[in-house]
Amino acid sequence: MSGHSKWATIKREKAVTDGKKGAVYARMGREIIVSAKSGGGDPAANFRLRQAIERAKAAGVPNDNIQRAVEKGTGAGTADAYEELTYEGYGPGGVAVMVRCTTDNRNRTAGDIRSYFTKYGGNLGATGSVGWNFKERGEVQVMKSDALDEDKLLAAAVDAGAEDLETDAADCILVVCEPFKLEPVRNALEKSGYKITSAQVSMAPNSTVEVVTADTAKQLLRLLDALENHDDVQNVYANFDMDEKWLQELVS
Repeated sequence: MSGHSKWATIKREKAVTDGKKGAVYARMGREIIVSAKSGGGDPAANFRLRQAIERAKAAGVPNDNIQRAVEKGTGAGTADAYEELTYEGYGPGGVAVMVRCTTDNRNRTAGDIRSYFTKYGGNLGATGSVGWNFKERGEVQVMKSDALDEDKLLAAAVDAGAEDLETDAADCILVVCEPFKLEPVRNALEKSGYKITSAQVSMAPNSTVEVVTADTAKQLLRLLDALENHDDVQNVYANFDMDEKWLQELVS
């Protein structure tokens, strides 16, 4: 599991416990609105919406908030005109960064994202400047336990259509698959009795950049943290790897 994947896991665990529930709820609400708008309000027929709702519930978003977001997305409620945008650039140490946003004001969002890159030693680039280095993939996180047999998990995952396992995280194993196979892989593993902690389509780097100094690591994580905490930002992807000690120290 890359440094960025470990960082993302740590950030997810801290998001709600650090008193940022309002921001988390707003971000997930926007994802539900856009998902319902693009694919309809029935979770059974809209996989993206179903995943958005599951992530929202896992983060503790109240059911009333979820329902209102679905209604806004389908036109049953008052909805802002959200659009999805992706920004690309380089952070400290030459690390490639992709930022996916949902916004009702692209000028505001673009200005804010550009200012973060500049403030923390990076450069916002043109569309396609770093996207070539990322590949969309499905990721299913399976909780580790003393009784878990990795060989059996791998066999079950491959039978369901998965491609590989990433096993170097402390508390989970990442099952990797093609994006369109995310749902059948997740369902098959759940039926086999595995505890699924998350399932989502993500952007994985084709190659990584090693961050070699603590100062660069600190500056990079400050940039990523600022981006993550912006109200319009849905996801941040980067291709860095670094000493896990720095991750734990700087993110905690």
